[in-house]
Amino acid sequence: MAEVAKWYVVHTYSGYENTVKATIERTVESRGLQEQIHAVSIPLETVTEVTESGATKTYDRKVFPGYVLVKMIMSDDAWYVIKNVRGVTGFVGSGTKPTPLTEDEVLQLGVEKREIVVNYAVGDTVRIADGPLTSFTGVVEALDPEKNKVRVAVSMFGRETPVELELDQVEVISQETHRAVRPERGRGSAPTRMRPPAHEPHLFRRCLSWHRK
Repeated sequence: MAEVAKWYVVHTYSGYENTVKATIERTVESRGLQEQIHAVSIPLETVTEVTESGATKTYDRKVFPGYVLVKMIMSDDAWYVIKNVRGVTGFVGSGTKPTPLTEDEVLQLGVEKREIVVNYAVGDTVRIADGPLTSFTGVVEALDPEKNKVRVAVSMFGRETPVELELDQVEVISQETHRAVRPERGRGSAPTRMRPPAHEPHLFRRCLSWHRK
């Protein structure tokens, strides 16, 4: 029975995440290791901050600075390739063996597809259920299921401010339609999220508690 590739966490020097990712991808291509090392991901999130004046500032940041995710079959050859990439300090895990992420953790990090049920449509009134604007209400202006995004016009500071969120960050107050969509998570970039830097803190604490090998 063929082995199944799983996602592993690789620790890197700070600031080396992009270099490590690019080096692994080049090495896989040059050595023909596509059957052993399937994908490399740096989970990102787009953060939207709202200033006191009502203006919005948007930027991307790494979910876990100093970590790169690699989907691979944990063979001796694949382990050696990853371990010897410049900037890599080792795999993380428990005991003496790298520990793969669970299915739930993979979904939370946004590196693979998941199904989200969207029971609202453009024009519906929704409540923000996650992030710094939790409990604010607004009207849906646009939906982009492929990117897992919804734009909501939120009333704050005396004016309507468009805010971009994930589909599952809002809940319907009034609805006319009900449908399911399967958003695409592209190349490890998690969709727009309005949340503080400690994204999925329980996962981060688990990463920090793992022993590096």
